[in-house]
Amino acid sequence: MRIVDTTEVPVWDPLVRLFHWTLFVSFCAAWFTEGELFEGLQDRLNGEWLQLVHIWAGYTIAGLLVFRVLWGFVGPSYARFGDFVHSPGVVLAYVRDVLTLRARRTLGHNPAGGAMIVALLLGLTATVVTGLALYGADKGLGPLATMLAESSDAAIDTIKEAHEVATNFTLLLVAGHLLGVVWETLLHRENLVRAMITGRKRV
Repeated sequence: MRIVDTTEVPVWDPLVRLFHWTLFVSFCAAWFTEGELFEGLQDRLNGEWLQLVHIWAGYTIAGLLVFRVLWGFVGPSYARFGDFVHSPGVVLAYVRDVLTLRARRTLGHNPAGGAMIVALLLGLTATVVTGLALYGADKGLGPLATMLAESSDAAIDTIKEAHEVATNFTLLLVAGHLLGVVWETLLHRENLVRAMITGRKRV
């Protein structure tokens, strides 16, 4: 006879968890294979191979973003935008409560976490779009190649700078997300990383 743990309930569905960890791996792969970050590594390894990893990591992120937006409308209750997207006033009030150690615990994403998800989705979208634009303008490849293949050097430099800005902005959001996870874990004495692996949280 199977014993059911009544102290925990399912919160994160398998597709949300798969999305989360696949996005994490894909973003790390894209960042670590970015040319200017590791020029020395490019010299030791096949630069074209690293670029291929970077490109396909970007395509993977693009597909994941499309899925998450759709899942935000048709997925289970805790995965839906309606569950965790709140007004700015609610988010600011929650942040104030967090800073004063009075924030209430939530089963799903708290208001600040929900705002961070929206910001991350927007930051990642900007990073992917500018990356595709750079791929099309600089290499004449990808879905935007027909529109951008004849771009001038000045236009390519502008797109490249926009891609770097979007990437750095997203990195700052990731750092904020990690800080929030640690803070909430300590505040509510609940391992949020474990919850995103098992999908379960205490009642």
